[in-house]
Amino acid sequence: MFLHRTAVVLSAALALGLAAGPLSAPAFASPGVHGAARTAGPNAEALRAALTGLPDADAAAALVRVGGTDGSWRGSAGVHDLDSGRKADPGALFRAGSTTKVVTAAVVLQLAVEGKVELGAPVQRYLPGLLTPAFEPVTVRQLLNHTSGIQAGDGFGDSFEDAYAHRFDTLTPKEVVASAVAKGPEFAPGAQQDYLNINYTILGMLIEKVTGHPYAHEAARRILGPAGMHHTYFPGTDPRIHGPHNHGYQAVKRADGTTKFVDVTDWNQADRWAAGDMVSTTADLERLITHLFRGDLVPEPQLEEMFTVPSGIEGADMSAGLQRFAYKGTVYWLKSGARYGYSAVVAATRDLSRTLVHSVNSTDAKGEEMNPVARRIAPAALK
Repeated sequence: MFLHRTAVVLSAALALGLAAGPLSAPAFASPGVHGAARTAGPNAEALRAALTGLPDADAAAALVRVGGTDGSWRGSAGVHDLDSGRKADPGALFRAGSTTKVVTAAVVLQLAVEGKVELGAPVQRYLPGLLTPAFEPVTVRQLLNHTSGIQAGDGFGDSFEDAYAHRFDTLTPKEVVASAVAKGPEFAPGAQQDYLNINYTILGMLIEKVTGHPYAHEAARRILGPAGMHHTYFPGTDPRIHGPHNHGYQAVKRADGTTKFVDVTDWNQADRWAAGDMVSTTADLERLITHLFRGDLVPEPQLEEMFTVPSGIEGADMSAGLQRFAYKGTVYWLKSGARYGYSAVVAATRDLSRTLVHSVNSTDAKGEEMNPVARRIAPAALK
């Protein structure tokens, strides 16, 4: 899954010190890198170098925010769209993908604070009949940390071509969950960790059942508003991004071996819902991680769930909504997300001494490898 492979590839990239220049694409015009360091903390030169050359064959644009107690850096590069070639909007909205799960996890933990949900209780208590008798009791906590054993739900196909053909169609969360449940369990709850959207789709249903309100309403009321995320929203079945945004593209090989870049900006993300349909900005995601880690949104002891990886499971590195990643002796808690045309990362040390948020308009956002631009940003941004 994208989150897990991001950390694996990121780890390898950082260990090898990969910071190669981007693959040139002469057909694209580069508007240059725009950014400035406010203090001496983050490595401004390395960050500017990481964005040099955009747009290229790997990304049409990139937006970066690095912050923390020792200073901050803001930068952007690339274009608003390939046709006009005009400079990318540094404050643009983008599809934030699975960073949505941070918000969903925070809402569930708030419900735990209020006594409306027990993290150790089976989800079958709150959503009776959702899972068949083939499933053992699956706790809310196991959904949060991806140890539920519930298999992935079906989409509109496995290939880009299949998905693109249905980009304006609606696949409901209920349909996705029904297809997952029909497959039966993958493993016994708590036996393994497998990062899957289905866990957070079910958590979205849990939120609605417990509160009696739509997921988007509760997420906005409980998290987006208090965190000051005034530009973030959930589009539902609307395929458009409302507000300033840079276009997303998918690289597709033609029969003659050349590559065309298909505009994938407009896309109905309803099936991703509480697992990944959020539209946001780098500034808003920075506000999210800052307020969250400060304890403004979820108090202790429930906040500790976001910094707790399940024990006794080999290779487990995911907590409630986040993933643990160690680099040069420093532990970061991160969340990545990818939709066609867009990939994003939000990461921070627990003490907020360093934060990183970036959005890369990747031309292969759902590919198996980490985007080369994102791979350059990480070692330049982390301490």
